[in-house]
Amino acid sequence: MENQGVKKSDQVPPNKEVSTVESKMGKGEEEILSTEMIFEDKKVPTWQEQLTIRAFVVSFMLSILFNVIVMKFNLTTGIIPSLNVSAGLLGFFFTKTWTKFLEKSNLLKEPFTRQENTVIQTCVVASSGIAFSGGFGNYLFGMTEDIAKQAADANANDPQNIKNPSLRWMISFLLLVSFLGLFTLVPLRKVMIVDYKLIYPSGTATAQLINSFHTPEGAKLAKKQVKALGKFMSFSFLWGFFQWFFTAGNECGFGSFPTFGLKAYDNRFYFDFSASYVGIGMICPYIVNVSLLIGSILSWGIMWPLIANRKGDWYRADLPSTSFRGLQGYRIFIAIALILGDGLYNFLKVMSKSISTFLQQHRKNGSGIIPIANSPSPAISAVSYDDQRRTEFFLKDQIPTQIAVGGYAALAAISITTLPHIFPQLRWYYILVVYIFAPVLAFCNAYGCGLTDWSLGSTYGKLAIFTIGAWAGASHGGVLAGLAACGVMLSITCTASDLMQDFKTGYLTLASPRSMFVSQVIGTAMGCVIAPCVFTLFYKAFDKIGTPGTAYPAPYALIYRNMSILGVEGFSALPKNCLTLCYIFFIGAVVINLIRDILGKKVATNIPIPRSMTKVAKFIPHPMAMAIPFYIGSYFVIDMCVGSLILFAWEKINKNKADAYARAVASGLICGDGVWTLPQSVLALANVKPPICMKFLSRGVNAKVDNFLLTLS
Repeated sequence: MENQGVKKSDQVPPNKEVSTVESKMGKGEEEILSTEMIFEDKKVPTWQEQLTIRAFVVSFMLSILFNVIVMKFNLTTGIIPSLNVSAGLLGFFFTKTWTKFLEKSNLLKEPFTRQENTVIQTCVVASSGIAFSGGFGNYLFGMTEDIAKQAADANANDPQNIKNPSLRWMISFLLLVSFLGLFTLVPLRKVMIVDYKLIYPSGTATAQLINSFHTPEGAKLAKKQVKALGKFMSFSFLWGFFQWFFTAGNECGFGSFPTFGLKAYDNRFYFDFSASYVGIGMICPYIVNVSLLIGSILSWGIMWPLIANRKGDWYRADLPSTSFRGLQGYRIFIAIALILGDGLYNFLKVMSKSISTFLQQHRKNGSGIIPIANSPSPAISAVSYDDQRRTEFFLKDQIPTQIAVGGYAALAAISITTLPHIFPQLRWYYILVVYIFAPVLAFCNAYGCGLTDWSLGSTYGKLAIFTIGAWAGASHGGVLAGLAACGVMLSITCTASDLMQDFKTGYLTLASPRSMFVSQVIGTAMGCVIAPCVFTLFYKAFDKIGTPGTAYPAPYALIYRNMSILGVEGFSALPKNCLTLCYIFFIGAVVINLIRDILGKKVATNIPIPRSMTKVAKFIPHPMAMAIPFYIGSYFVIDMCVGSLILFAWEKINKNKADAYARAVASGLICGDGVWTLPQSVLALANVKPPICMKFLSRGVNAKVDNFLLTLS
């Protein structure tokens, strides 16, 4: 897949050693040099040199901080922001302070490089990611007796469906399931990063930030790009700070402004003033943003209102909005069907090409490394200097396929043998089935995250709840088995997606994939110990965690518990016509991909297709991107489309300046919002609440509120 909306540098011969990329930006502007030309005189350390002791000391300290932050979000709203940018920023700040002190003392032996900065960011994000994928705010906490008593479960006190938290079994469980995802997609890293050129907006923005921090002296354009990044980063940070003052309650603040009216707001169509998503929209290709918009209109504009009108016929009218027997069931499972159709199609296409190329080269030279993961792409005849240099370093330190496949198989065997001792309800053959299908779902998640920056690991976890819970049955501890299977699937899909996001950051900073992989492993190991300890601290320090109305209600724990209760009844418990619609959308996703590939002459090259028709292929939407708003809503889509419109207008006014500065501006918007997460989290931990609630009411509701206030006075 090509990213048509992303502008590449001018083309240069692939074998040219020294090159300049010229572009006249207007009167008085100097020529543009590529990013890697600016760093050309800087030595790129070996992958072993990138893994320094100071990097992991800083990573460990930051991991504790970030685990506390993520745990706070887990147990309050359940919504976790991207922390890649914050990790890169703080990693730079602390390590730079360290090295400056050593430099003044004449003790500095090795300079601080952008590759080392990337290693720190990767390690910290891997560690804090366990605080989410560990399920402390959803599936794992949903196993406890406290949540079981709140659930609509007739057998709430059944011991086989309850497991209270214990530091020993939580650490053991995470160590068993958290590393498999790291081995899942390693053989496909070239496909995702080099061939498909997936954006991974947060990873791209983090790399832009790290590159700007380490820009050498004398690079004039680079300084201007850094200045632009800093300016919009400051704006985004201050805008987030300003918005915070008006969010003293649910649905308060600018993020709840009914941009297109209250009816559209109820259907999640509104602009939520997120600088981060505007920036992501500027980075993502136009076709991705258009696909998101089409999916939003199709789902929240047409399908969900029509299905809602069938309330009382297709599903019971008295169900809560979060019930999977009602409209929520359609939202989640139709989205899953679209994602699986698109992901499975692309996975099979990649694997068929990989196996075919592997067999051809194996017959020639007996190579045991799958070429699609490691060899240069023969389709690229001329690439930009940046792409050439980055691809060279990205493919330089190969991670043999045998290690990835062997590591996955070995860890899976250990996990299959050991997990039933922690969860007797989770039989070994349940786990085996999960591990067979997990690589496909991990690919789907990493692919979708590369397009839109959304990780849908929790969605695949819900699929595991239904399948394994129904297989186990209510009488054999199916509720707990479903929740545990959710944890296994969630861990694999999330860690695989995080690793690919970090590979993208490493690709753009010339950090070795080997150092990325090792730092991810070390960060994951840190998280498997730190996250349960932080959760235990919260659990013991605060009363009534998980109870609605308290400071830490953990809302998703009860939702996941109820989901698992429903799951033991099987897919027959889903609302009327839900599975039929899932089949239709699954087939539709496959057909859309076939049409795009046929028109683009990627599959059926022997079919004569008019030249005019091949141009249509790039305008066909991506089903994966269309599926995301089906479940989440359209608010972030509007923001991303605004970002696209800004970029489009900028390119029309001055294309050269847009090409030079758009990435820096977009990264600044994303970074500022990401950095604001830190002080916002500190304020939340200190129990400092915003002073104002700004709400938007209809005229009728406002009149009722006024009358009510009059009666009180």
